[in-house]
Amino acid sequence: MDPTALYNSLIKGVEVFKFTGNPVPSELLLIGDRALPVAVNDKGQVLIAVSHYGRGRVAVLAHEGYLHDPSFGRFLQNAVGWLIPTPGASVGVQAGLESLVQHLASSGCSVKSAPFSASLGVYCMDAYGVRETKELIEFVKSGGGLLIAGQAWHWSSTHAGEDVLLAFPGNKVTTVSGIYFTAKYGDKGVFPVSRGIPLSSLDVSHGKDIKHDLKLLLDGVTDFNLNYESVPSALLVHGPLAFPIVLDRSNRAILAAAHYGKGRIVVLSHESQLSHPPLKKFVLNAVRWLGAAKPGKIGIQSNLTVLHQHLSEERYCCQLSELQDGMSVYCCTSYRDHQAAEIHEFVAEGGGLLIGGQAWWWSYSNTEQDAVAGYPGNKILNKFGISITASTLKNTVYRAPSAQEAARLYHFQKALSKFREHVHSNEPLGALEPCVKTLGRDCASFLRMKAHESPRYSMMCQILTMLVTKTGIPQASNCNPVRNPKEIMLLNLGTELYSESLCQEALVPVLMRSVPELVADPAVEVQVNGTIEGCSAWRSTGLFVSPGKTAHVIVPSAVTGAGWQVQTGCHSDDLSDKEELKRPPVVIRRFPINRVRTAVSSLWGGLLYIVVPAGSQLGPVNITVQGAVRAPFFKAGQSNISEWQRTVRHYAAPWAELEADSIILTVPSDSVRHLDNPEPLLCLWNRITRGIAELAARPHPFPRPERIVADVQICAGWMHSGYPIMLHLDSVKEIAHLDFMTSNSIWGPIHELGHNQQSAAWEFPPHTTEATCNLWSVYIHEKVLGTPRCRAHEMLRPKTRREGLRKYMRNGARLDQWEVWVCLETYLQLQEGFGWEPFIQLFSDYQQIPSAARLDKVSRMNLWAEKFSQQVKRNLLPFFKAWGWPIGKDLDRKLSALPAWKENPMKEYI
Repeated sequence: MDPTALYNSLIKGVEVFKFTGNPVPSELLLIGDRALPVAVNDKGQVLIAVSHYGRGRVAVLAHEGYLHDPSFGRFLQNAVGWLIPTPGASVGVQAGLESLVQHLASSGCSVKSAPFSASLGVYCMDAYGVRETKELIEFVKSGGGLLIAGQAWHWSSTHAGEDVLLAFPGNKVTTVSGIYFTAKYGDKGVFPVSRGIPLSSLDVSHGKDIKHDLKLLLDGVTDFNLNYESVPSALLVHGPLAFPIVLDRSNRAILAAAHYGKGRIVVLSHESQLSHPPLKKFVLNAVRWLGAAKPGKIGIQSNLTVLHQHLSEERYCCQLSELQDGMSVYCCTSYRDHQAAEIHEFVAEGGGLLIGGQAWWWSYSNTEQDAVAGYPGNKILNKFGISITASTLKNTVYRAPSAQEAARLYHFQKALSKFREHVHSNEPLGALEPCVKTLGRDCASFLRMKAHESPRYSMMCQILTMLVTKTGIPQASNCNPVRNPKEIMLLNLGTELYSESLCQEALVPVLMRSVPELVADPAVEVQVNGTIEGCSAWRSTGLFVSPGKTAHVIVPSAVTGAGWQVQTGCHSDDLSDKEELKRPPVVIRRFPINRVRTAVSSLWGGLLYIVVPAGSQLGPVNITVQGAVRAPFFKAGQSNISEWQRTVRHYAAPWAELEADSIILTVPSDSVRHLDNPEPLLCLWNRITRGIAELAARPHPFPRPERIVADVQICAGWMHSGYPIMLHLDSVKEIAHLDFMTSNSIWGPIHELGHNQQSAAWEFPPHTTEATCNLWSVYIHEKVLGTPRCRAHEMLRPKTRREGLRKYMRNGARLDQWEVWVCLETYLQLQEGFGWEPFIQLFSDYQQIPSAARLDKVSRMNLWAEKFSQQVKRNLLPFFKAWGWPIGKDLDRKLSALPAWKENPMKEYI
């Protein structure tokens, strides 16, 4: 039963909850992913909640007096009806609750006053006389139902110094299901039943002394030295009983811990930290805090042999194995989730979990999933209120905070609670302002969890939607950039809420206040090429999906389930880390085509693409799109010029595309409406891409056309490479204005296309990264555009080249200074000495030896020197040595029979 259906079944026939009279309830704390608030007062305090554990169910009331109160009668009948595992199962009621027996009997229940027995279907009791703790937990886990009521504030007053969440009798059972009695009074009153799942407070005063936990965890720890090669992932700390241990300057958690049920968890942001010597003291503290002193062995995943050695040296009883019965602490990495259910149960019932890992590497090969939702370790950790993100942290030394400082560190849920207060009160952000950017990022990460079956997740989504609809979504543009951290957060938040298909009906009117209406076509048929070699490709449709509108893509059945996707938007850069936004940070959305008809929509709109996966062999595929807007689109050799002039270039969509044989240009529609005939421009691009393929020794046309997309703002540089290549709007003239391209240098776009041709087999980063791509810029300007290198770029003027070379040599020909232009000079000297043919041949040869990419840099440099020498039949080693290359003695001997290069331009430096 989904949370909404469950809630509706529990409040059926109930109009109000009357928390009146003498009973003073305790506030309940809900954690985990299955605890559902049922009755919430006007301050957001939960007074009745239900949850699941194992195969069973739990219902909790915040005072035992409500079990006797006739006004709660209908709810109690509903609750017991839900708790009963099978029709006709018997209900047992603790002695002293005779009025509950009578009430349930009157509704037809098979009920009796009796001590607890595992043979019962449901047991009803107060929260004070809990003695059969293990038996009750096992009873629920096996499918039984438990109705329990009580308050913990009075118990707390007579048990000073004890941890209420752990030691209060009722909590010894209910916490495994994620429901806790707290020592805080709950406000009384008559509260109408909410029509939907009620919203509870985000910041419950649970009374857990985090400072004491941190004191134990940080004992004797002065810093966390992560200044080594392993790159950690940032952690998202979102659970009510989860807390960060140390943060970076951007308030991202590096280490975190949590209480859950009767157990504890410590999370490290890379598995190497479990055995990293500078962190040994902290790891030992963590193991002790997790419960190493309890009976039972410490289990350690079999590949963590160094950790096993460290703990064995400290005389801990430990073994290399999977999680097993009888363990007190389990230590593992976060790369597998095959024991997720067992780990959840282990922690809930009192075990300690020490886990480490990073998610950024996983995200590289799982681009269609967000790490917070899909990464294996998060299938374990999300329930505990900590998630490992794909965001990376710096390798540096982090100062360990004091326990007092750490207890006041940024926490996602507390910060969100304060932001909510700010929105409703219109008071200044105050101390929260420095945290707003982090809060926005964390809200986005939390939403990507996609935990739609979790009541807590649904509640958070409701709260976030209410915040966005109350404040509005700012409109970022080139003329009106968004710089305010709060507005940047709202832009992020609105995008994520819509993208997760949450509350779209509430968000669209907020956006539509400032978006012009575009007329959509009822249905448009397009044909896409369903065959692709190598990488996946975006196939243009010539259509645009309006912001906040829904289009439908209808495909043949052969396409469904074949890995195809629909994409809205082509501006692929994620700008989430920018301090200023000229557009929303993320505007691309993808939808898997798993059925014949797929609905697609985007808060920000965008051109519509079909993403064809690598290796697809479906040939031409006809697709129908309903509800999209036609966009200016022209394909060389296929589109009709008269239609382009008469109608197509005037289509209302804001973005246009021009497609040549091996490249597609995406530019603002206004920049091509004046273009009477795109053919000459695209013919030039055919010559350019043919030249790029020629130098790269690749076939032309390319198996997948390159793409260049103009954007109002990009993530890095003036332009950057990739699929697609991204550039600023000011550079549209360099790719789409024929007159400009034929009379000026277009170094930048060709430079980026050159980046896309670079190969790890013959690259020597960081030296050549921004250098060898320029070989294509030189080649295209000279061979295609007729522009000599000295005019193609100011840095290639003869005088500038000579000065750069002399400076490099005066400084001792050091490789740490062999970068960009001085690095390019090495290759230009070779080209000027031997022409382009050796490069073309070598680039062809290297395609047959991909294993070269796995060599270290020195070996790759020696291989290039060897192959180029052999290609031109000259011993070029003196040349490379003059440049400071680390040439090995073996290669000297190997090439000694080749004649010297008499024209060596580096002679004077040898």
